[in-house]
Amino acid sequence: MKKNNILIFLLIGLFFYPLSLKSTDKFSFSIAADMRNFSGKGNYDTDQYFAGVVKSIKRVSDSVFMISPGDIDPPSKIYWTISKYLGKNYLWFPVIGNHEAETISDMEWLLNYHIDKNGKLPPNIVRWGPEQCKKTTYSFDYKNSHFIVIDEYCEGYNKLKSSGGNISKELYEWLKKDIVINRKQNVFVIGHSPAYPIPDYESVRMRHENSSLNNHPKNRTKFWKLLKENKVIAYICGHTHNYSITDIAGVWQIDAGHSRGIADTGSKSTFIIIDVNGAKVGYRTYRLNKNGRYELSYKGALR
Repeated sequence: MKKNNILIFLLIGLFFYPLSLKSTDKFSFSIAADMRNFSGKGNYDTDQYFAGVVKSIKRVSDSVFMISPGDIDPPSKIYWTISKYLGKNYLWFPVIGNHEAETISDMEWLLNYHIDKNGKLPPNIVRWGPEQCKKTTYSFDYKNSHFIVIDEYCEGYNKLKSSGGNISKELYEWLKKDIVINRKQNVFVIGHSPAYPIPDYESVRMRHENSSLNNHPKNRTKFWKLLKENKVIAYICGHTHNYSITDIAGVWQIDAGHSRGIADTGSKSTFIIIDVNGAKVGYRTYRLNKNGRYELSYKGALR
């Protein structure tokens, strides 16, 4: 009788096991990049610059945090603007870009920035990076999703300032381990430089064509293969100030463009909202129009 009961429970467990893998978690997060020098108190605290981006994010979504893929200097001013318009409890996850890597004061601020303000509450830091960039490379979880922030300049600050960074051997090995042991349904990797520089969708402007991760083509190819093999949904980046979302060999590359408002007229100021609904992941891209308002310009499914 006991054996029969055990068998029944095993069969029930096997029947419902696939269902347990299906998450109904639902949330949104924002992406804004390359707003450097156009935030904080004073002349730039207007809708024409980064403040306008942050106000619009609040208007169009209930995002739970923002990720900024680099060129966020001075970070103290970016943080001030985010805190003012989205609240002091709104979480901000910064990424090291080439301008931070070349600026000692920026790095000091970021190394002292308390990323894991929530402690054990989600989103919470799961793992810190390799020794060379222990506090600027990290991964965190939120609901059914895993986020990996990589510092592509951790081979030596002030040494890679003119390059697009690199996926060094140490960074690659750490990233590989983090991805392999992850058990979350959706995975996003965030760095500063694109793996494949692409022109802006509308202005067709091209920047950093030869100063991105493609400066180290073997490392770039190895990195992209790792993302594809582990079903990473998207690699989120900045650097170029140009917006594009492109499926490259089964992995989306999301270049967030810039969030400087009218300070860069070569392409429209942009922010992106990523909507997660279980295994379904979509994006909404908002760009600055001629009337000075951020309007929904593109939307689609990443999975």
